[in-house]
Amino acid sequence: MLNCSSLSDFILLALADNRELQLLHFLLFLGIYLAALLGNSFIITAVACNHRLHTPMYFFLLNLSVLDISSISVTVPKSMANSLWNTRAISYSGCAAQVFLILFLFIAEYCLLTVMAYDRYVAICRPLHYGTLVDSRTCVKMAAAAWGTGFLYAVLHTANTFSIPLCQGNAVDQFFCELPQILKLSCSDSYLREVGVIVVRICLGFGCFVFIVVSYVQIFTAVLRIPSEQGRHKAFSMCLPHLAVVSLFLSTGIFAYLKPPSLSSPALDLVVAVLYSVVPPAVNPLIYSMRNKELKEALRKLIQWVQCQHQ
Repeated sequence: MLNCSSLSDFILLALADNRELQLLHFLLFLGIYLAALLGNSFIITAVACNHRLHTPMYFFLLNLSVLDISSISVTVPKSMANSLWNTRAISYSGCAAQVFLILFLFIAEYCLLTVMAYDRYVAICRPLHYGTLVDSRTCVKMAAAAWGTGFLYAVLHTANTFSIPLCQGNAVDQFFCELPQILKLSCSDSYLREVGVIVVRICLGFGCFVFIVVSYVQIFTAVLRIPSEQGRHKAFSMCLPHLAVVSLFLSTGIFAYLKPPSLSSPALDLVVAVLYSVVPPAVNPLIYSMRNKELKEALRKLIQWVQCQHQ
């Protein structure tokens, strides 16, 4: 039996066998990573520097962009380095850090998306009370609660996971230290120790999911009652980007962590992992800026300012 103390490193999944495909993987991930960094950095800078965007909705969007940059930085650079240097090893502490940070950022983003659903609900269903229900102090408290929930859950789950004896070697069938793949290495009788944490995860996940669904049912009911077509269009423009991000985040995350073992295969696990850990951070800035005139105008001014500085 192997246990945590006898392991010095883990072996990650190799995305390619020959040198040409390894370099292609490096360049592909580099492009996606730079796109995510650039898009989210532009949103963070635009919101921070434009006083017109100092509203609850954009405050939460800024937090979402910080989470997206952080989450993609946990997994992609290490995978790129492994492909570039033709290695698959990750240290034990590095693997534990990846699991902790992925859980922390994943849960914090889920909670933040739930808070953003509440923000949209109040803005559309109770607009006269928006200034009192979602003031600056409340926004800071809700954002802090989202980050804090992610941190506490990650501490609990990571400590519990890496205290379980490992009997199945040290080969992780994923390009980063993904929690389900680490648990596959555990002893079968030790998996019962995860039950308590799994119950917490299900309660948290189901509670947030129900809250988001109920919020949007009321939002769409209120929007359909708006008499003017222009008013309905404006309301939908406020909600659809958030709904698209939530749908992408939940569909890929739920499938990755809750799919039955019969559907598991290395190729499918790899595709799903890329979809929930790599694609959303790169796509979210595009989704939020596509239908938002204020944000597009702020981004346009920011790009013009950057161009002027380089001339």
